[in-house]
Amino acid sequence: MRYYLLLTVLMSAKASFAAVSIPDSITHRSVTLDEVVVTSYKEQKGFKEIPASVSILSIGELRKSNITDFKEISSYIPNLYFPDYGSKLTSPLYIRGIGSKLTPSVGLYIDGIPFFEKSVFDFDMNEVSRIEVLRGPQGTLYGRNTMGGIINVYTKNPLNYTGFNYRQTVANYGQTDFSGAYYGRISEKVGYSVSSKYKHNDGFFTNLHTGDKVDRSNHIAAKGKLQWRATNGLEGLLAINYEYTDQGGYPYGLYDQDNGVINDVDYNDYSSYRQGVLTAGLTLNYAFPYFILKSATGYQNLDDRQAIDQDFTSQANSFVIQTQRQNQFSQELEMRSKENEKYSWLNGVFGFYNTVNRKVFFTTQKDFKEPAYGLAFYHQSTMKDLFIEKLSATLGVRLDIERDKQDYTLWKLTDSAKELSTQLNDSKSFTQFTPKLSLQYQFDKDNMVYTTVTRGYKTGGFNVSFSSEDERTYNPEYSWNYEVGAKASAFNGKLQGDVALFYIDWRHQQISHKIPNGQILTNAGRSYSKGVELSLKAQPIEQLHLQLSYGYTEAKFREYLYNDADYSGNYTPYIPRQTIMLGGDYGFNLHSRYIDHLLFSAQYTAIGHQYWNEANAVGQGFYGTLNGKVSATKKNFTVDLWIKNATSRDYTAYLFQLGTKYFAQKGKPLTFGTTISFTL
Repeated sequence: MRYYLLLTVLMSAKASFAAVSIPDSITHRSVTLDEVVVTSYKEQKGFKEIPASVSILSIGELRKSNITDFKEISSYIPNLYFPDYGSKLTSPLYIRGIGSKLTPSVGLYIDGIPFFEKSVFDFDMNEVSRIEVLRGPQGTLYGRNTMGGIINVYTKNPLNYTGFNYRQTVANYGQTDFSGAYYGRISEKVGYSVSSKYKHNDGFFTNLHTGDKVDRSNHIAAKGKLQWRATNGLEGLLAINYEYTDQGGYPYGLYDQDNGVINDVDYNDYSSYRQGVLTAGLTLNYAFPYFILKSATGYQNLDDRQAIDQDFTSQANSFVIQTQRQNQFSQELEMRSKENEKYSWLNGVFGFYNTVNRKVFFTTQKDFKEPAYGLAFYHQSTMKDLFIEKLSATLGVRLDIERDKQDYTLWKLTDSAKELSTQLNDSKSFTQFTPKLSLQYQFDKDNMVYTTVTRGYKTGGFNVSFSSEDERTYNPEYSWNYEVGAKASAFNGKLQGDVALFYIDWRHQQISHKIPNGQILTNAGRSYSKGVELSLKAQPIEQLHLQLSYGYTEAKFREYLYNDADYSGNYTPYIPRQTIMLGGDYGFNLHSRYIDHLLFSAQYTAIGHQYWNEANAVGQGFYGTLNGKVSATKKNFTVDLWIKNATSRDYTAYLFQLGTKYFAQKGKPLTFGTTISFTL
């Protein structure tokens, strides 16, 4: 499939349609992926050569689709679902039915640095250049908790950009967004960038009890980058990012199961979530005569506070405060052969240390200290022209070793004192071997077929809420992923696409459950997920681009007993049956006095039927939303008029059971606004 990568967006009025988009900087190039060898972060191959189901959202596609929040990529990628649970604290990703509300099952890397904690997955999208999604288990190269797949996010390279850009958005519901970035050069080989962003909204939903908006939000972000490419073969990137979010949240109303109506939010205590995240990464590459050595060092600090009216009623029954401080260190060393050889190889070692301190305040105080560390060794070999010309085989293996610990202290709180009640200390060790085998036949650079068998693995751990000793821990889950697919191009590249069929045999699936004092993870017996993914892009004429992304997933429990209930044969909850995106854009080169370029774009995204609990008693039917944008550009200045959920479609974004009652969150209403941007 031909994906257009806009390394920078053209600012000249005489540019071709391939670059009709929002200008970004003075330095500009517009080329296709085939011409610039944009590669997978690990495998260093063109995406049409990777034997896996892969999708890319380039900077041009992100702009044309007006994707400004990471959660908005949901449905743009086949079988990718990123639900809105009411705050950044719970930001899980689901791919091919693989996912969990409490612990990540999909890996996220930003500029080569891993993000382990789901609370930081809903990150700031400012200055993102492209997003890559590899579906299916990626445990061989990426390790633990990548059963569903991997998302690689890249921010703009200051060696490819120069100048200053500014964006400002004003929209209904008090939405405002200001961002700016400067890209400079110390020399031809050394570039740097600094950027900042402020974002605010007044909130979409009103609390009936207080009369105030329940989900207002303020967000700031700052980023710095230093990138260099030395003549001796050394390349490096130093990136530092900081984000702070202060948001109201949890706009849950009582759900009437008889008529499917979600009542207004109506609880007495203001609920909120505050989060500060500092991320730093240093990557170094050195090209030796016969191989390339790479080092990636990462650090992340998370400091957050959740305050929640946990009964979601107007009664003062249950108000809980939770704080969390996390420090994560990671180091990866990788050695790989140079490409364009019949045999290529990759060796690596990865280590991490992660410590989390949590405190939960209610009528008691619970203290959790949870250090974890791990070490992994991996190898992958690819042999080209195996037995016959154009046939390649890839074999990968990985060994993960991990040790987790939990120190738990329970204090009874009175008006005058804090009394020690319970102390528990425990540790768990996990060791896992994850192999991978794939075969591919490359007809030419644009056409190939492949088959892959991959082992998936997600580590076990400790629950932070539990009612009994057997609820304190949960075990790892495992999967085998079987996949066949093809990538093709026709009509001189004007029609390109890929298709994949998959089947996942899933053992000991980790399932979240509500208990009186929170949520826990338990293990189901056996499950499966199967489906199909299809992506098409067409350019029937120069000015018109069309896109279709379709994913179908059937995820069910084969064997699952919980308490006295038997859920065997039921659908896995929170997994939509389908994801659909149908979009297109049409551009004009006007060269008039007031407008050089005019671009019309629209996307229809849809989510198939899904259930909200293991009993399959309540669910959300198929629904779709329509988004659109008109962009007018004059030299370095662009004005966008955009709309999201244009038909004001009502739908349930999330639903859960609390006791005998159901509570639900409505989907975002119709929003519209204006964005202006310019470059200097």
